[in-house]
Amino acid sequence: MQKLNQQQQLLSYQLLLDKIFRVTTRSFAFLVLALLVGILISLLVGALPTIQHFGLGFLTSSEWDPVQNRFGAVVPIFGTLVTSFLALLIGVPVSFGIALFLTELCPTWLKRPLGIAIELLAGIPSIIYGMWGLFVFAPFFADHIQPWVIEHLGDFPLIGFLFQGAPMGIGLFTAGLILAIMVIPFIASVMRDVFEVVPTMLKESAYGLGSTTWEVVRYVVLPYTKTGVVGGIMLGLGRALGETMAVTFVIGNSSRFTTSLFEPGNSIASSLANEFAEANGDLYIGSLIELGLILFFITFVVLSCSKLLLLRLKKQEGKPS
Repeated sequence: MQKLNQQQQLLSYQLLLDKIFRVTTRSFAFLVLALLVGILISLLVGALPTIQHFGLGFLTSSEWDPVQNRFGAVVPIFGTLVTSFLALLIGVPVSFGIALFLTELCPTWLKRPLGIAIELLAGIPSIIYGMWGLFVFAPFFADHIQPWVIEHLGDFPLIGFLFQGAPMGIGLFTAGLILAIMVIPFIASVMRDVFEVVPTMLKESAYGLGSTTWEVVRYVVLPYTKTGVVGGIMLGLGRALGETMAVTFVIGNSSRFTTSLFEPGNSIASSLANEFAEANGDLYIGSLIELGLILFFITFVVLSCSKLLLLRLKKQEGKPS
């Protein structure tokens, strides 16, 4: 009887610990949700003067004049989207090549040091990338590459307007390139990790049927790891959307709207970094806070779309193509 009582007490103690564990973890989860809601509410309250004064016109105006209290978000939004798109356009193929080389083609003795070197790039502070872009890449780009591109592509039909302007070295393209360098380690690391989980038997079977390395990657590796690959790309996009210091150094910080990639521009993050400390007046501060709210919304939409895409890809697994 005493032994039975001890067992019952032990079971009750274990159930109590399990209940405490569930409540604690649930509280942590709701704490994150509460923080997210709190940030959203604080941004809405801070941006309320601007929302009431400008309305939807804030999203359609390209004017940014703190002296006359005229503000518009077109230029920062355009700069944020363009630089992030350029970062993915350049970074994703490079990251895919790095991951493919490390998992399929790299000699064994080189695989580990090269992988560590790429991961170390992720630990470099963003301000270092910005300083390198401003003092090293921008002068080289302005002296040796931009003049040739402007001369040969500036008058090209359909795309010539993207490559017009003075060869200053800084601008939207430079910011996008620096962002691409910054997101490559993140995307490449995720791709490499998901490529390595592909069962060896699947790849060896494809090779045994006469497939080339590219065919194995295209028809075996990518279908098996498409969810992880998309997740890595979205991770890089999230980093590119919110990057501040590196972009501030090289984007030019101009409030004038331009469609040329070689002209100075602005992004939401760089606008906040440059102007928030000196902002005065409800409309000025409210405009900057509303820019932060817009960036919050853009990031939320991007992550939501990526989640929906991942769910759609997961539903299609196992279906005949």
